[in-house]
Parts: sequence; structure tokens; C-alpha cells
Amino acid sequence: VQLQASGGGLVQPGGSLRLSCAASGITGSRYTMAYFRKTSGNEREFVAARRRNSGNTSTHYSDSVKGRFTISRDNAENTVYLQMNSLKPEDTGVYYCALSQGGLIVSQLRIPSAYNYWGQGTQVTVSS
Repeated sequence: VQLQASGGGLVQPGGSLRLSCAASGITGSRYTMAYFRKTSGNEREFVAARRRNSGNTSTHYSDSVKGRFTISRDNAENTVYLQMNSLKPEDTGVYYCALSQGGLIVSQLRIPSAYNYWGQGTQVTVSS
């Protein structure tokens, strides 16, 4: 499995950005793709996840981004997107996409070690 991340950049507060994560080599119908970020601290913070379990999908968000960020997937391109709107300076950080091959329960979604594969980080800077 390989994850190729793109997007990011510099944006003013209130602006929008879209991150992309192209996945290759995924097998099976149960997997979770997610975004984490590193802000001022050293820990990877959960941002959003899209969980696929056979024919069902669900999306999950951290409280800090709920209502502003949307995670979606383009099935044809096997790419996951993170649309980030109403960006705030505290959203600044390095964003990582991640994949867990196999089913995760909801309580595992926020745990970085639950994910098997990671894309390279992409910088998002929100500043005036």
C-alpha cells in the first residue's frame, strides 16, 4: 500500500484548502482512511476518518474541526479528500493521511498506532 499526499499551503484565516491522499494497493472491503495533524505539540492529533466496512461507510471528526472539515472519497481515483473550510490559525500544522487495512471500531479511530500506512506530511499554514 502506498499513500501519496498533496495539497496544503498558506491561507488566510477564514479561507479554505483541500488535501488529497491517493491510495494504491488497497485490498479488501474493510479499511479506514484518516487524517491526523501535528500542530504545536509533538503528538499526532486525530482530525477526521472515513471508515469503510463492507458496503457501509461512515465519517468521523474531531470536535475541533466538526462542521468545518469534510472527508470524502473519489472511488474511481481511489483518493480521499479533506476539504477544510473556515480555517483558523490553530489549524496550522503538518497534516498526514493514514490507512488502516482491516476494520477499526470507533474507539480506535483516534489512535495513530491503529493505522498501518502513512503518507508524507503536508504543511498547512493559516495566517494573515
